[in-house]
Amino acid sequence: MTRAQREENNESAALIQLPLSWIMLEIGDVADVISGGTPKANDPTNFAGPGQEIAWLTPADLSKYSEKYISHGARDLSQSGYATCSAKLVSEGSILFSSRAPIGYVAIAANKISTNQGFKNFVFPGSVDPSYAYYFLRSIRHIAESRGTGTTFKELSGAAAKKLPFCMAPVTEQKVIAEKLDTLLAQVETTKARLERIPHILKRFRQSVLVAAVSGRLTEEWREINHEVDTTWEKVSFSKIILKLRSGAADRPNEDSKGIPILRSSAIRPLEIDFSDIRYLENVSTLKEDNYLKQGDLLFTRLSGSAEYVGNCAMVKSVDRQYQYPDRLFCARLKEPRYGRYLEYFFASQNFRDHIQNSLKSSAGHQRITLDVIKTAVVVLPPLEEQTEIVRRADQLFTHADRIEQQVQGALERVNNLTPSILAKAFRGELTEQWRRDNPELISGDNSAAALLARIQAERAATAKPMRRKAKT
Repeated sequence: MTRAQREENNESAALIQLPLSWIMLEIGDVADVISGGTPKANDPTNFAGPGQEIAWLTPADLSKYSEKYISHGARDLSQSGYATCSAKLVSEGSILFSSRAPIGYVAIAANKISTNQGFKNFVFPGSVDPSYAYYFLRSIRHIAESRGTGTTFKELSGAAAKKLPFCMAPVTEQKVIAEKLDTLLAQVETTKARLERIPHILKRFRQSVLVAAVSGRLTEEWREINHEVDTTWEKVSFSKIILKLRSGAADRPNEDSKGIPILRSSAIRPLEIDFSDIRYLENVSTLKEDNYLKQGDLLFTRLSGSAEYVGNCAMVKSVDRQYQYPDRLFCARLKEPRYGRYLEYFFASQNFRDHIQNSLKSSAGHQRITLDVIKTAVVVLPPLEEQTEIVRRADQLFTHADRIEQQVQGALERVNNLTPSILAKAFRGELTEQWRRDNPELISGDNSAAALLARIQAERAATAKPMRRKAKT
């Protein structure tokens, strides 16, 4: 080992604090590093369906893959495709490690498998536990990424892959660590999955609140208590309760913060306007007065690439400066501005969403609606006093849901940080600290990491290919 290599290993040892019975070395000292290849992509005969011929993997196959073992990718190589490229089959138990786009996806080969050139695969001897090696490589992804080179995208070269650090623990301790990590990380994934379900539950909760709000169920008890108040609900065309409905400015905006701000259509989401999502109109003299937003205006998205975002409605609750709106939005000015908050909830309800879905037109890759779709919408309108109570209760319930969602997001961030933390503890020896004290005979003598390394190196030396001598001239 050269002095530079020793210094690099010392640097890695400083990053990964080892128990005294472990050894820090380079991964190339104990594993063969095998690259992959790809046949001509424009020849369909080079490929076969998954599980049909020669298993083959690309980094894309691991992009959303969460299992430890993998048997094949989205497609296999045909026999002829395999024969015409540099892909090599690696044995079951080999560690498949993506070396570009991105660096650091990891899986264990469940069977013989080949990969494309976006991998550096590590073939360890049988005395290194595959699960242990798998988890270790997951723990040093940041180190592998830091050693990638390239301008378009970073790539870990074969030489750099061989120099990655590897913590050699005694063989029995490797298995104990892998088993502990299996258990702990499965618990992390279970917790994460439960937390990730909560936003979907909250979405359904908000939808049920909207249904209750516009059907009268949310204020059913309130009406019984306030029986002297007018409780007559009516159905009216939206056109009957507005002063005007129009689309906004068609002027071409700029991004350089000069002129009057104009909202992007993406600024409108149900019940919400993002006033930071803006561009600017420089030619102020051509702007129409009617296209300036006023408090109480209702904004609707006119078109989008996704039907989900067409007809989204939010009320302008306040304006701290002049804003224009673009022709991708409709703006409704109400005869009675106090209806605005209730109508905002009504237009977020499934009643109105169904009306939008049934009225969509498609052109030029966009889903869109016309002014008439908004004008002719039938609005279920309670008396103003009950509208106020509906809004109060809905606000309260939505605020509660928002607070829970924020707490869940915070919990998810903490859970996502658990995996690297647990891996780091494992490879500092902290998960097996008590185990080592209880089992000194399993980490010393013939069972030590040093003895294991000596056996591996002897086996590798015995099977190494002899160097070819140059022919004498």
